[in-house]
Amino acid sequence: MKIKPYFQLSRPANVVTAVADILAGVVLASTLSTTVFSNIQGIILLCISTAGLYAGGIVFNDIFDLKLDKKERPERVIPSGKVSKKQALLFGISLFLIAILASWVNNSYSVIIATLILICALFYDKYGKHSDFWGPLNMGLCRGGNLLLGISILPLALIHFWYLSLIPIAYIAAITLISRGEVHGGNRRNLYLAAVIFIGVSISQISFGFLFQKSLLTPLIVVVHLLLLFKPLIQAIKNPIGPNIGKAVKSGVLTLIVMDAAWVSVSGNLFLAIFVLCLLPLSIWLARYFAVT
Repeated sequence: MKIKPYFQLSRPANVVTAVADILAGVVLASTLSTTVFSNIQGIILLCISTAGLYAGGIVFNDIFDLKLDKKERPERVIPSGKVSKKQALLFGISLFLIAILASWVNNSYSVIIATLILICALFYDKYGKHSDFWGPLNMGLCRGGNLLLGISILPLALIHFWYLSLIPIAYIAAITLISRGEVHGGNRRNLYLAAVIFIGVSISQISFGFLFQKSLLTPLIVVVHLLLLFKPLIQAIKNPIGPNIGKAVKSGVLTLIVMDAAWVSVSGNLFLAIFVLCLLPLSIWLARYFAVT
């Protein structure tokens, strides 16, 4: 059995960004109790859980899209025959089972959040992505839930920081809006709306950073994130063709790591912020060999 097609199917560059979400959530929880960092097993389990949830969600997305991909993207793993539909189904189910098991071993709050993420992912794959309103919101809920999954390392922290999940919800909703023009070209209205949401998300992060830490580290990382985001987005606005839209989506997904580093910087821990940022080169390297969008 060839392993590479399964990696192609699960989009490993994207999975790295999901792991960054978990680390961001863990660091936010650590602002209430530094004992969080001593729970190495819990951190590893949550990283395994998010990897399974994200990869499993992408696998099922391709399964549900098989009929369309045979026409529009025949080079993809399933329509090209590199992995059969049955094999993909078994692979996706296995990833979800590993994700739920890992979260269950961590704690009961984690398994509840992981299960809700799984439901949201499957709903998006089958139904949500076909709606201009529910699709972006649905995908945003998956990513917001992912941040909460990281925060669940310390259940008490969920009470204090649950509202922060609204920010990645908005961010991912913006990326989903952009992605609607990935094949046939984009709608400038969606691109402008996404730009406004990105700016709003950045302002929210900077505001929270100043309220919590009063440090210049958070706004510095946020500005870097904006620069990385807007370079391909502006190009897509100027010429909203499929390839330009794809680059804007790819940038939005990969630079989620920078957004997570901004959350980490709220704790004032420069070392941890740099560690999360170092996941970006890894994700970019993986993106050279495996699809992101």
